[in-house]
Amino acid sequence: MAGLIKREDIDEVRSRTDIREIVEGYVTLKSAGIGSYKGLCPFHDERTPSFHVRPQYGTYHCFGCDESGDVIAFVQAMEHTTFAETVERLAARIGYELHYEQGSGPDKATVGRRQRLLDAHKVAAEYFQAQLRTAAAREAHRYLGQRGFSPQDAADYGVGYAPQGWTRLLDHLRKRGYTEEELEATGMFSSGRSGLIDRFRGRLVFPIRAIGGEIIGFGARKLYEDDRGPKYLNTPETQLYKKSTVLYGIDKAKRQIARQRQVVVVEGYTDVMAMHLAGVPTAVATCGTAFGAEHIKVVRRFLSDDGSGGEVVFTFDGDEAGQKAALRAFEEDQRFMAQTFVAVEPNGMDPCELRLARGDAAVRSLLTAKRPLFEFAIRAAMKRYDLESLEGRVQAMRATAPIVARIRDTTLRPAYARRLAGWLGLEVPDVVQAVEIAARADARGDGRGARGAQQRTFDRPVDDSGGPPSGGPGTGRPGPGRPGDEDLPQDDESAQPPRIEWPDPRDPLLRTEKEALEVVVQVPHLLGPAEWQQFAEAECAHPVHTAMHRAVTQVLAGVGADQAITPGRGWIEAVRSALPQELHGYLAGLSMRALPASSEQQLERYATGVINHLFDRQINRRQADLRAELQRTSSVEQPDRFREVSRQLLDLEARRRELRPA
Repeated sequence: MAGLIKREDIDEVRSRTDIREIVEGYVTLKSAGIGSYKGLCPFHDERTPSFHVRPQYGTYHCFGCDESGDVIAFVQAMEHTTFAETVERLAARIGYELHYEQGSGPDKATVGRRQRLLDAHKVAAEYFQAQLRTAAAREAHRYLGQRGFSPQDAADYGVGYAPQGWTRLLDHLRKRGYTEEELEATGMFSSGRSGLIDRFRGRLVFPIRAIGGEIIGFGARKLYEDDRGPKYLNTPETQLYKKSTVLYGIDKAKRQIARQRQVVVVEGYTDVMAMHLAGVPTAVATCGTAFGAEHIKVVRRFLSDDGSGGEVVFTFDGDEAGQKAALRAFEEDQRFMAQTFVAVEPNGMDPCELRLARGDAAVRSLLTAKRPLFEFAIRAAMKRYDLESLEGRVQAMRATAPIVARIRDTTLRPAYARRLAGWLGLEVPDVVQAVEIAARADARGDGRGARGAQQRTFDRPVDDSGGPPSGGPGTGRPGPGRPGDEDLPQDDESAQPPRIEWPDPRDPLLRTEKEALEVVVQVPHLLGPAEWQQFAEAECAHPVHTAMHRAVTQVLAGVGADQAITPGRGWIEAVRSALPQELHGYLAGLSMRALPASSEQQLERYATGVINHLFDRQINRRQADLRAELQRTSSVEQPDRFREVSRQLLDLEARRRELRPA
């Protein structure tokens, strides 16, 4: 079993990695003062730079969109990798050997084998691209031209040509030193009578890439009439290629998906190319399989699918097969928190055909005519019945009511029930009642509710094994997990992390708390024992600030308030280790804001003043509580308590005067 990376190794990788160097691979940074750099934020559109990096603290923060974190969080956000994958990637970058606990690390032989397979795919892709430039690829050029793609477009997407012949690619890779076992494991070859033969022969070849951009497989389109194979032939399941998780074009689209909070799902490789070239850079496609649960997990990571927005648009062909594909997508809709839509061209053209016939603008306008997936599914189910007769309309109501019942939004569901009544020409109360009955049946799980009716109404994806569905894509139930899946968004809503309500910067009290936390995070060396005592005694009003306060005081207890604290990365790392994961970004933000002082003397006065102000507010709150208690306490019946409360009020007033010398 794969073990956990040791905490000290994670800290070592984080401290050894130059965050400025990593960020500059994505953002152009300019000096923003001593020890600070700024640039345009990679997480949102902006005209003026608000994205700051502080290498000495190892953190980044955007004052525009509030994104923040350390170097690990940045790489995770940009490359959409898991935490463990990110640490391993950064460790390999600096040549640091990781150690694992509660299990073993990645098998070295397996890792080495994987890299050999990736290298073989890269060599194959270069070979295919070179073959596309030869005279033998005339048919490939003719096909690309007919689909509206130039040679430069083909080069940009790595499109190539697999020449006719049984062992052309095989011989090429053998010369590069790959063994028979390695070649067979790539999935690029089939077993013939006399050994391995090229799987892709006489076809236009599209490289299929992983999220990080590595080529892990190919999709090949038939060009010649005498080719008796399928129209499209893809790489089979291999160590690298898992079709249920692969999305064509994801390597190019991932950043725009994250930026625009939108993903457009199309059906083919050329459709993705057409969409991107037409100005829809968020398009992706599945590779020889239906859009299923594993694809959704990948997409949700890019969308930041937390219920705060985002949309998924399915653009299927207008034929019957396209409609079935859309309905299968509807079956998985509940896995998304984002809004789901369907965009179907009225004349049945796919995006590539639409671009060729009417230009780029028509492709972009296709998305403006999108319809909610629920509406599409309801109307598709209604087409099965004779709506001219009362009996047919009632049957349609029984078939569509469970679909409406599946709508999670309790305010949207009644609206769709009323719209359904209008479409069917039935009374609204009757349709609303049918929806409520379907919802209750679905909640009971008796098979007569939304999901049961859905299974009867729509065709479900067929399990590749030919046996009964056991979970996974298309079954409506999560399949067995794989290593790393614990880092992905889970299907169960109860597994979603609780949403944090962040402090309102407009609240004067919370602003005071935040300023005090900025001081103790950035310049702890300027606080003496008296200030640290005041900070420890203070109470924060907001839960986030309370957690921050607790973490700082916990670390301080281990150091000692009378000991000099060295500011910088070590101090921040210590505080970070005492915080929950979800608050690491907020800590990074506290470490980034420039304090309003231009000299060490001014900075010291500011730090002392902020801590005193925080404690002054604490005294105010405590005095208010005691005055209220004094009003409730009788000096006759409870003389001792009355005197004690009065004494505490006098003590607090004395401490206030110490903070505000005359």
